[in-house]
Amino acid sequence: MNPLPTPNPPHEHELLELARAVLRMEAEAVAALAERVGEPFVRACHLVIDCRGRVVVTGMGKSGTIARKIAATLASTGTPALFLHPAEGVHGDLGMVAAGDVVLALSYSGESDEIIAILPVLKRLGIRLVAMTGSLQSTLAQHSEVVLDVSVPREACPHNLAPTSSTTAALALGDALALAVMRARRFTPEQFAFFHPAGALGRRLLLRVGDLMRSGDGIASVSPETTVRDALFAMTRALAGAANVLDEHGRFLGLLTDGDIRRLLLSEETALAGRSAKS
Repeated sequence: MNPLPTPNPPHEHELLELARAVLRMEAEAVAALAERVGEPFVRACHLVIDCRGRVVVTGMGKSGTIARKIAATLASTGTPALFLHPAEGVHGDLGMVAAGDVVLALSYSGESDEIIAILPVLKRLGIRLVAMTGSLQSTLAQHSEVVLDVSVPREACPHNLAPTSSTTAALALGDALALAVMRARRFTPEQFAFFHPAGALGRRLLLRVGDLMRSGDGIASVSPETTVRDALFAMTRALAGAANVLDEHGRFLGLLTDGDIRRLLLSEETALAGRSAKS
């Protein structure tokens, strides 16, 4: 039996009004967070800046999804970071955490069983703990050195159940933390590109001629007397689209490209029979 009720499609204007209400509610949650951020945030920034290990970000459920994104943002902006799944943590993955690390734990209730279960181990390791929670009196908050308040008046979910406004607030505060630390580290666009070598920015700032140039067997070289046919084979062996034409002393005389050969064949179909590269 399907537990979901048979949908009664709402009118188009009702869908639009719902969307606008959700966006307004989540925007208001972030705006309220901006007014509330203060000294604990500064302390959290200093813990991250002074960290000699990595920032280990952890969270369960939807908080875990946000934690993954925060870890990725930290890592790409100059702060070594990784995500620890708390349920896997109590089954061996706590080995990822080492002395000198800082743990950023996300739990809106502050009572997630999987998060609470790893707290004693973190304490024994002497790990400095930052909590991002909506409950300042929770178990997580009480065990944390710094507590970042991400509480919201209510979720954008019509039933006030699905994490929506709260996860948006946590994500925004995580971005604020990562970017504040990035600014404090004076992290440059060139450093950003270093961690994004496959992106357009990485290619523009990092790619050098030396990364693209050919050498050794990757270069096809022929003499002016080499036949066009043999020059074509030389290019094929080198997986190249051109061949350097060199004299008997190895001096560069010119370049023969596969385009040159194609154009020659269009005008003279028998060109591969015996013409030399200098022709």
